[in-house]
Amino acid sequence: MLLIFQLSLFAFVATSFLLVIAVPVTFASPNGWVENKGTVFSGVGLWFFLVFAVGILNSFVV
Repeated sequence: MLLIFQLSLFAFVATSFLLVIAVPVTFASPNGWVENKGTVFSGVGLWFFLVFAVGILNSFVV
């Protein structure tokens, strides 16, 4: 269970880091929002899923 928790936590940190970089770049590029709207929403959806997954898995690890 600890390995699953650690992998999900790593995925959460990696997704957060990628979103911190990708979202401002998307907004700054011309037509970036129009072309990449689905990708940004998918990343945010994955981020929310990982927030809840890490929270639930944390209760099993501690």
